[in-house]
Amino acid sequence: MAFVDYYSILGVSKTASADDIKKSYRKLARKYHPDINPDDEAKKKFQQINEANEALSDPEKRKKYDKYGENWKHAEEYEKARRKQSGKRGFAGYGNFGGGSYSFGGDDEGDFSDFSDFFESFFDRGKASAGSSRRSSSRRGRGCKGQNYTTELHLSLREAYETHKRTIILGQDGKNLRITVPAGISNGQVIKLAGHGAPGKNGGAAGDLHITIVIKEDPVFKRAGDDLYTNVNLNLYKAVLGGEEIVDAFTGKVKLKIAAGTQNGTKVRLKGKGFPVYKKNGHFGDLIITYSVEIPVDLGSEQKELFEKLAKSQT
Repeated sequence: MAFVDYYSILGVSKTASADDIKKSYRKLARKYHPDINPDDEAKKKFQQINEANEALSDPEKRKKYDKYGENWKHAEEYEKARRKQSGKRGFAGYGNFGGGSYSFGGDDEGDFSDFSDFFESFFDRGKASAGSSRRSSSRRGRGCKGQNYTTELHLSLREAYETHKRTIILGQDGKNLRITVPAGISNGQVIKLAGHGAPGKNGGAAGDLHITIVIKEDPVFKRAGDDLYTNVNLNLYKAVLGGEEIVDAFTGKVKLKIAAGTQNGTKVRLKGKGFPVYKKNGHFGDLIITYSVEIPVDLGSEQKELFEKLAKSQT
């Protein structure tokens, strides 16, 4: 059995930080996502990327993977069998598993990620004892839970504003899953769908699907929690004299009254014009508008004369 190197799949070194792994996973997941690359090879690569990320993004799972390689999920099962077989500390001596003898030597645990063939023999090709153990485990209802799937769902800010349906392609077989995305969902939020991962083994439950929401930045509105922020340019004359201004809210136009003497950087809060509160129907955050007063340029001689008179009147 060929050894599966999850570090190579994600294109990172074995000393990569958690942040490096996260960045590499997101980059590759976007590149090979079935929505962008519907061919079979891309789907296969996408599944491998998800498998690698599951093992390396969790510190405890990564520790097991570094020690046991691609068979890290069977670490506890193997340790129990090893202790029962040897009755000694560490891996000293020989173990006779599935009809073969394997020497590890010494008392240090070390890094056994290269022993994929040993685990294959122990877990997949074991003869009478391993087979009976699996059958007994299945009868006791101790089947292995299936692998969890992880994926990303990319949304615009406007898509996250409304409850809507989306289709996600799962696994190598390209199965379509129709999900509902609730209004007000947040960037980085993870949705867990139980039972939509890989099938379990020996009667075990199916794994889960973890969907990470990625919301792209909007060019006009910035979101902070349930509030939205935007800037509105205000000409100097209206800022000085006051008046009305039509501004863009997230869902349409709003007429605002401008107070005379409005200063640059003045903020106005519009209640209930922000983002919907997640899973609280009818509740919304606020829209905060910051005025940027524009200083006129390229003034004509008459306009300059008026400003000069105004300036003299203030002295």
